[in-house]
Amino acid sequence: MPVSSASSIVVRRLGRVDYLSILNRMRDFTESRTASSDDEIWLLQHLPVYTQGISCQARPRAAGEAIPVVAADRGGQMTYHGPGQLVVYVLLDLKRRGLGVRRLVAVLEQAVIDLLAQYGLHGARREGAPGVYVANAKVAALGIRVRRGASYHGLSLNVAMDLSPFLAIDPCGFEGLAVTDLRSLGVDIDLDVVAAQLVSILVSELDCDSVEFL
Repeated sequence: MPVSSASSIVVRRLGRVDYLSILNRMRDFTESRTASSDDEIWLLQHLPVYTQGISCQARPRAAGEAIPVVAADRGGQMTYHGPGQLVVYVLLDLKRRGLGVRRLVAVLEQAVIDLLAQYGLHGARREGAPGVYVANAKVAALGIRVRRGASYHGLSLNVAMDLSPFLAIDPCGFEGLAVTDLRSLGVDIDLDVVAAQLVSILVSELDCDSVEFL
């Protein structure tokens, strides 16, 4: 089998899935990949779940007790995933692509910022708090794990979701952090359309000239 090129990537559209099954699938993919494995981007939505980063000990307040909590192996603190949120997992051979973690985070943030600009919104970074913000409200969160020189996890973009579960936590470890979604910002657009637009930007940022959709 020929060695996969850094300019090629596979994009998988996985629908609505539970968090733990995808976490295990990402780990298995990363552990078993070789120099000939394609890089992949996974697009999906999660069933309602709170996830804790490696160093997170927080629990949701009473209002969020009905939602399961899962320990993840990514960086960052606690966040919420649920329907109406676009999740983009990036499973990349970082060495082959010449990427470090900081550069990958910058690429993911820039892809969201460029997407927001297409909707007439100004997205911004915040020092010490990875993600993308509009008018000081977080619209996209990031968390990355690197194992054997390859990345997994990625970003979540709030499109049109129930934001109330965020009220039961300190999002990403920041007390009182406002969270928003595209719908609240006046962008009423189908999640699948957003996914296609964001992937188009992201594969360009990653200098991919061959994309296979599955």
